[in-house]
Amino acid sequence: MSELDAFRTEVREWLEANCPAEMREPIRDEDDVCWGGRNFQFKNAAQKAWLDACVAKGYTVPDWPKPYGGAGLTPEQTKVLKQEMKRIHARSPLDSFGIWMLGPALLQFGTEEQKVHYLNPIARGEIRWCQGYSEPGSGSDLVSLQTFGEDKGDHWVVNGSKIWTSYADKADWIFCLVRTDKANKYQGITFMLFDMASKGVTTKPILLISGNSPFCETFFDDVEVPKTQFIGEINRGWDVAKYLLGHEREMISGGGAGGDMVSIGGAFAKAFGKNAAGELDDPILRAEMAAFDVDVFAYRAMGERFMDMWKTGRAHPASSNMMKYVGTELNKRRHELVMSGGGSEALEWDSEETKGGARARGWLRTKANSIEGGTSEVMLNVIAKRILDLPGA
Repeated sequence: MSELDAFRTEVREWLEANCPAEMREPIRDEDDVCWGGRNFQFKNAAQKAWLDACVAKGYTVPDWPKPYGGAGLTPEQTKVLKQEMKRIHARSPLDSFGIWMLGPALLQFGTEEQKVHYLNPIARGEIRWCQGYSEPGSGSDLVSLQTFGEDKGDHWVVNGSKIWTSYADKADWIFCLVRTDKANKYQGITFMLFDMASKGVTTKPILLISGNSPFCETFFDDVEVPKTQFIGEINRGWDVAKYLLGHEREMISGGGAGGDMVSIGGAFAKAFGKNAAGELDDPILRAEMAAFDVDVFAYRAMGERFMDMWKTGRAHPASSNMMKYVGTELNKRRHELVMSGGGSEALEWDSEETKGGARARGWLRTKANSIEGGTSEVMLNVIAKRILDLPGA
């Protein structure tokens, strides 16, 4: 037996002993997702037990080094762990912008003291983070941001606002782009970290067409930020921001793979009836779903290759743009097909039978996928210039 096979056996035994049955059931609502943070309320004992077990093992961030709360797994071992968790339909023990975005940036740009100080609480789910990037008037041209930090010696005084700040009203801390030099567009931004409970920070949820409010407007009025709370170099925060954006786009692109759903056609055949051949009993919809399934399988294979190359430093720097664009479009197509297959029932908005209009609300939410993390138009421009080497206009 190879070392990797032995590790797989070890992981299977550990999962059987530590993953509660409730944590192997499909996610039904937002309360089933563990975001952590100082104000987080666990839905049940099983959710807490699953997080505690993974924290103790380092499995909330398995590929992070052990001194920072991880398990120190190799890329191959991390892949095996994810495969085995998927095999038993285990829920993620912890969803976190700290894990998906800030953590990789800290590992790349943070000092040793910062890594120890911030990464361990992230791995344990003790701090919930939000992202302060986009501003009114500074969307696709993010580097034109105007939130300004005035140098006061041992601290900055920050004034300005951010928009589309996901879960800002629930976050404990924010990683935020702040202009600290008005004379230099690209080398005048600092990547700051500060507590959302700081005096002068306020948030206002934004109601979306889906009827939910995951996004917020965030306002900074004379917020004092200690000079110790920045990552990278002062005025070189754009370097950190670009690196983090690659991980954000990787995160968003994951929606294209469809999670545990093996086949959208197979799922709908169970829900809406089969013909004599055991197929979805609607030839047009069946053909559309089959074509979609083929594209998803191709995307998953592409994603496996991309992640292997990314973790070994061989991926093209703009690959995450390509993954984000394709994943976004696939996720939107999936929800369009869900709406088509659901018929008039899928348009229902409030009843318990439709889980509060989950299909319609989910479909409407996907419209933001092609905006958040970089618009699809920007992604296509980057792909054209940096991957295909096409000439500019």
